Amino acid sequence: MILPIVAYGDPVLRKMGEEIDKDYPGLTELISNMYETMHKALGVGLAAPQVGKAIRLFIVETKPFSHREEDDEDDEFTPEERARLADFKRVFINAKILNEEGEEWVFNEGCLSIPKIREDVLRKPTLRIQYYDENFTFFDETYDGLIARVIQHEYDHIEGKLFTDKVSPLRRRLIQGKLKDISKGKVQVSYKMRFPNV
Repeated sequence: MILPIVAYGDPVLRKMGEEIDKDYPGLTELISNMYETMHKALGVGLAAPQVGKAIRLFIVETKPFSHREEDDEDDEFTPEERARLADFKRVFINAKILNEEGEEWVFNEGCLSIPKIREDVLRKPTLRIQYYDENFTFFDETYDGLIARVIQHEYDHIEGKLFTDKVSPLRRRLIQGKLKDISKGKVQVSYKMRFPNV
C-alpha cells in the first residue's frame, strides 16, 4: 500500500525516533509499504518519520543511481561502483552511526519530504554503523561513497534532522519561502503527500 509522505513542517519530522523490537505491530507490512511508497516516489531512501512514524527505521535502495547513461561525460561511477549501487538494498532498524571519517565532500541532495528543493550538502565519505535488519539480525558494517551518503541522509531523519539543516544560513534564508509553501501544499508532486499546514 502506498503511504502519504509527510511534508516539511510536520512535527514528526523533528522527533527523535524511538527504538523498536521485533514485536512492533505491523512491522513487516510497514516495511513493505515503505518500499512501495519509495518506489512510487522514485526515491533511493525513506525513513519511518517520513510516513508519520517516529521510530528508528529506514530503508535504502540505491539502484536508481546505477541507471545513469553509460556515455554521460559527467558520470563519476566506475563499473564496479555502478554494480554496487545496483545491488544495494537494506532495511535499517535501531541504527547507530558509531563514527564518520574522511574529508567532507559535497553532493546535491534532495528529499521526498521537501520536493522541488535540492541543495549541496557536505558529508564525510565513510561511516561505521550498527543496525538490525528486518529479521532482527545484527550488523556492524562500514560503508563509503554514495551508499554512505544515502544512509547518512536517512539516519538524520530518525534523529529529527533534515538535509536543509546542513546548508549555510544564507541558503536557508533564500529557500525559506519555498519551504513554507511546501508545508502549505503549494507544490506539484507526482506522489501522495500529507501537508501539515493545509
